[in-house]
Amino acid sequence: MSNQHLPQISIIITTFNNEQTIDECLKSIFRLNYPKNLIEVILVDGASKDKTLEIARNYPIKIISEPLNAPAAYNLAIKQVDSNIVGFIDSDAKVDPNWLCTLVKDLVDPKIAGTSGSIETWNKENKWARVIGYDLQSRYNRIKQTVIRIATMNLLMKKDIIIKVGGFDEKLSSQYDTDFGLRVTEKGYKIILNSKAKCYHFNRSNLSSYFKQQLQYGKNTIKLYFKHNKLIKGDEITDIGMNLQPPLFLLSILLFFLGFITILKPLWYLSAGILCSLFIYYGFSAVRISIKFSDNTALLLIIIYFARLIAWSAGAISTLINFLLGKSGDN
Repeated sequence: MSNQHLPQISIIITTFNNEQTIDECLKSIFRLNYPKNLIEVILVDGASKDKTLEIARNYPIKIISEPLNAPAAYNLAIKQVDSNIVGFIDSDAKVDPNWLCTLVKDLVDPKIAGTSGSIETWNKENKWARVIGYDLQSRYNRIKQTVIRIATMNLLMKKDIIIKVGGFDEKLSSQYDTDFGLRVTEKGYKIILNSKAKCYHFNRSNLSSYFKQQLQYGKNTIKLYFKHNKLIKGDEITDIGMNLQPPLFLLSILLFFLGFITILKPLWYLSAGILCSLFIYYGFSAVRISIKFSDNTALLLIIIYFARLIAWSAGAISTLINFLLGKSGDN
C-alpha cells in the first residue's frame, strides 16, 4: 500500500490516572512509521486526579474529559471521528513503530472488520508483571489467526462496522471488548491477530492490583455469559478449562461446609480432592510455561492462577447476589 493510498486513522485512548504510562503510550503513537497528517489522536480522560492530563497536553491531540467508563468513552469518541478506520490503544500500552503500517494492510479485505497485534510485556523487570505476561502470551499463542474477539488494548477497526453492531456495551466496564468482538463476528465479519504487529502492555506489578482487576473481570464475566451463553464453552483466549475452574472451586467450598454435618463428613475428602486437582493442574501449567520461557520465576503462576480463581469466583458470586436482590451492582 503506497503512501498516497494510505487511509486517515483516528486513534482513541481512554485514560484514568495513568501518569506512569501515558507519556510512553503517546510517544509510541507519534513515532509510528505512518504519515503524521493522516493520524488523529483522541484521548478521553475519566477525570484523572494525577498528572495524566498534564502529560497528555504536551502532545498535539484532542482531549475529552468526562467521568465515563471505557466503553462509554469509546462510544463518545467514535461519534467525533471522521476517519473510517479507528485505532484503539490502551493508555498502559505502547506500540512498535511499524504497528499501524502492518495492521492497516489487513483491512483491505472487505470481510475483515478488525485486526490486532500481538501482546508482549512492557515492564518485564517486575517479576509479577513478567509472569502475568507469560500467561497472556501463552493464551494468545493459541490463536491461529482469526479470532471471535480480541482486546481493545491494540486494535484497528472499520468505523462503519462499529456503528453497524451498535458500538460498545456501556453496562460492561470490563469484558466489553469480548462482547463487542462476538457481535462483530456474528455479523459474518472477521477479526484477526497479526503477530507481526507488536504491542507492549504494562502488566499489573503486584498481586493486590492483579486481584482487583480479576475481581472486576469476574463480576462482568457472569453478565457477559448471561448475554452470550455460548461463551461458556470457551475460546482460544479463555478456554473451557478456565471457565470450569470457578464452579469447581465453589463446589469444593460447598462440600467443605456440608462436611460439618456428621453424616456428610466424607465430603471433606471430595472437597480436598478438587483443590488438590486444581493445584496439580496449576503446577503442571506453571512448570510448562517456565520451561517454555526459560524462566523459573514463571512458577509464581501457581499463585497467580489461585488469585485469579478466587477473584473470578468472588466476582461471580457478587454479581449473582446483586442479581437476586434486584440490584445492578458494579459495572
